[in-house]
Amino acid sequence: MAQHRPGRLNPLLRWLLIGGALGTVAGAAVAQQSAATQEPTLGEVQVKASGLGLSSADMSTPATVLDAEPLMLRQAATLGETLDGEPGIHASHFGAGASRPIIRGMDGPRVQILSDGAELHDASTISPDHAVASEPMLATQIEVLRGPSALIYGGGGAMGGVVNILDDKIPTAIPAQGITGSAQLRGNTGAGETAGAFSLTGGAGQLAIHAEGMARDAGDYRVGSGWAPNGQSQGRVAGSFNRTDTGSLGLSWIGTQGYLGLAYTRQAARYGLPGHNHSFEGCHTHGNHLHCGSHGVDDGHDHGDGATVQSVPVVDLVSERLDLRGEWRNPVAGIAALRVRGGWTDYRHDEIEDGQVSTTFRNRAHDLRVEAEHAPIAGWRGVIGLQTMQRRFSAEGEEAYVQPTETRRNSLYLMEEYRWQDWRWQAAMRHERQTVDAERSAVSRSHSGTSFSLGSVWKFTPGYSLSASLTQGSRLPTAEELYANGLHMATSTYERGNAELRRERSQALDIGLRKTAGDTTFSVNAFHHRVKGYIYGATLDEHDGLQLLQYTQADARFTGIEGQVRHKLSRQWGVTLFGDAVRARLDDGSALPRIPAARAGVRVDTFWKGWDAQAEWVQVLRQNRTAAFETATDGYGLLNVSASYTLRTASGMPWQFFVKGQNLTNRLAYAHTSFIKSAAPLMGRNITVGVKVSF
Repeated sequence: MAQHRPGRLNPLLRWLLIGGALGTVAGAAVAQQSAATQEPTLGEVQVKASGLGLSSADMSTPATVLDAEPLMLRQAATLGETLDGEPGIHASHFGAGASRPIIRGMDGPRVQILSDGAELHDASTISPDHAVASEPMLATQIEVLRGPSALIYGGGGAMGGVVNILDDKIPTAIPAQGITGSAQLRGNTGAGETAGAFSLTGGAGQLAIHAEGMARDAGDYRVGSGWAPNGQSQGRVAGSFNRTDTGSLGLSWIGTQGYLGLAYTRQAARYGLPGHNHSFEGCHTHGNHLHCGSHGVDDGHDHGDGATVQSVPVVDLVSERLDLRGEWRNPVAGIAALRVRGGWTDYRHDEIEDGQVSTTFRNRAHDLRVEAEHAPIAGWRGVIGLQTMQRRFSAEGEEAYVQPTETRRNSLYLMEEYRWQDWRWQAAMRHERQTVDAERSAVSRSHSGTSFSLGSVWKFTPGYSLSASLTQGSRLPTAEELYANGLHMATSTYERGNAELRRERSQALDIGLRKTAGDTTFSVNAFHHRVKGYIYGATLDEHDGLQLLQYTQADARFTGIEGQVRHKLSRQWGVTLFGDAVRARLDDGSALPRIPAARAGVRVDTFWKGWDAQAEWVQVLRQNRTAAFETATDGYGLLNVSASYTLRTASGMPWQFFVKGQNLTNRLAYAHTSFIKSAAPLMGRNITVGVKVSF
């Protein structure tokens, strides 16, 4: 069967990408003539979303930071894939076009995704088949936070954590040589993917301008050996193609005390929905039971079992966003900085079947946060801020299982830090109020909640630190949890909301031990969450794979551990052991659905004369702690290797060449976190090669 490759989305953007990449290389040739030769220096990486510019070693809860070469090697087509494999982080996995991060077993609205501190608005929290409107290849740093620092962004809505994606779309400084940038090209064998990206920043005087773009073209991807759904050998997942174009243009005024900038970003994506099941059309509910009178009719569509596909549903997505960012340092006595972050988003995606638009999802939203960092008061320094958000969401068509809603949320937050000898204390509080209006409901639903967190880091001896944090959170129900009502064929579910849902109340304890110096270093964290009134989709009935999900509340517990330990074998060699596990269950002992399986791994790394290389084996265990109507998922092992070489010109400009191999044993593997695990296994053997130049 021929691969499904949709037509071009935006030819103009692709020509701009080619021109931008050529311009980047030309600019690099000019810039390198005047650049001084110097060796790179490695400094302590700051976590920008921490609110106070803290490093990960100074935070009371674990912070994952990917930047520079580690980020380059981890970058993938989706945010979930990019972060998958970091301690405590998994991916939801929905084919190749959509994947969100799952943190400590929590996903969806419990994991907040930010664009340099501003909320990212799309439709990915509504359903796992909806893509995150952000491009990992254009990110300069990705941060994952938990605890007090996460609290200032989302209260209980950040119960799992916060993912902050940093980029260069709004310049904050004038380039020293007048121009700076990078260009990258890569391709892989698993999906026949080709991708390229460029970034250029130029400026003079007090004005700086930035342009960036990327394009990706990937076909249906191959899976591991032995996949034979419905008794037929299948090499590729039908409908797993992904084509994405992203472009951004930003302008900043930069002064001696700060900056103010604005950027416009447009992302267009077109990707398939594997496993989409048309056999459930016409299914409805009788009380708490499903009735599918039309089930069994052969309509020629894919029934989610890997059979021959006549038509693969396609998502056609366009997101337009304006970002506002600014900082004013030392505006008045007692205020160290004033910061503003804002965003306006017009998001739309059509789900196309047989060449016709079947359902259209829209999300028009804006948000604004203003915060002040105050100078130390009695030894305490911190930030206080206000945030407001308004979102208008609608769905029209065959699968409009959520009625149009308008959500308004206003928040006040405070974070403080105090240092005393070898101790560092961090405290945060957030209060938010939310109102949700539904178009077909005469009653507005209003909720409010207050969250707070207290954490401490004790560096009890050089190179060692002990951390602990306690968080009391309140999460407000989303519009979808309140008002969903209808068939969702992408996930093979019939979803029903509950307008009587109350806020969740959670208590989270996190304890960590770190060693950062010596031949042996390690970091380990244990956590326990108790959630009163946990909101989840309980499966009430099942009919040939279709599940009836009712949003309900029950008390739940999440308990887990994550960590890694590295031993330096010699100057060039090191070995790392890593792993994570989480168990999530209701108070009655029953398991929650789609909780990641435990995993462990070993990694060997080395470097020599510009070369960096590593090889790892990751073993994912069988997940047999399943919810009602959920099937167990077998474990699997993956062999991954990567190598990069940095070549510096006489002027010091780096060229980075890299290659990575994933699942080299071509193991057939299924993600327990996925709604469509049987229809879309993980990618099989995949080799990625690429080159990046920066100046």
